[in-house]
Amino acid sequence: MFLRIFIDSAEIEEIKKACEWGVIDGATTNPSLIKKAVNRRNGKITMEDYIKEILKTVPGPVSLEVIAVKADEMVEQAKLLYEKFSPYGEVVIKIPVNPSLGDDGLDFDGLKAIKQLSKEGIPVNCTLVMTPEQAILAAKAGATYVSPFAGRIDDYIRAKMGMKIGVDFKKGDYFDYNLICRVRDLRLNEIISGCGSVVEAYKNQDARNLTYISQDNGVFSGVDLVAKIVKIYRNYGYKTQVIASSIRNARQVREVAEVGADIATLPFEVILEMVRHYKTLEGMRDFMSDVVPQYEEIFRRK
Repeated sequence: MFLRIFIDSAEIEEIKKACEWGVIDGATTNPSLIKKAVNRRNGKITMEDYIKEILKTVPGPVSLEVIAVKADEMVEQAKLLYEKFSPYGEVVIKIPVNPSLGDDGLDFDGLKAIKQLSKEGIPVNCTLVMTPEQAILAAKAGATYVSPFAGRIDDYIRAKMGMKIGVDFKKGDYFDYNLICRVRDLRLNEIISGCGSVVEAYKNQDARNLTYISQDNGVFSGVDLVAKIVKIYRNYGYKTQVIASSIRNARQVREVAEVGADIATLPFEVILEMVRHYKTLEGMRDFMSDVVPQYEEIFRRK
């Protein structure tokens, strides 16, 4: 078993280049990215033909997304996508774990669609998973893959702490939860030391607020979300594979691999970041400057 890498992109040039590197096992896309890519080609290719080109390029599963929110409509769209594009590659259907837009009674329609599609042998990637609880339901419904959105959870926790994207952090910045823990624990110790009893400390609102803003209901980071889902699936033998999604940087890739994710779906720039290091570049420059003519002669054809 090894970590599989999917490219998270709809840009065919990026997809082709990444596949040429020999490290890509699949791809994830979404309609808006595909639309932007097609629009950049100024009418030279239709959306259908563009999707077919992606499928023919990728040596593995490619996730295509439905746009409906009701179960029966999602199933119908999923079948259409599967029938239309399966001849060109390995199609997986993206279904949101909860397609509800509010008080519309559709909270379980995603799971109903997943259940029906799994019965019919159509592979499903359950997306927009933000909690282990959602992942449990997705696995029980029969999802082939579940996609916890690690980067979005990191962003959510930072926002709860009052940080603003583009001001206090950039999208690709690593979320250092260990640092947050150390700072939080120092402040908690200060608060608790002023309490007269365990009950007083437990009920202290400042302590509760500080604990609340630095997590999401017991999930401490995007990587922690992935880790909890992997642990639950292994506890109960669920066959659903975990795709660590919304990955923002190379360190996050390493950490989801450490906790046992089956797959990481990565933007093109994150894959590039994984292979690069200053000391590797320095070593290559030193190596090339040390090549002696006599050794170079070995490689010349006679």
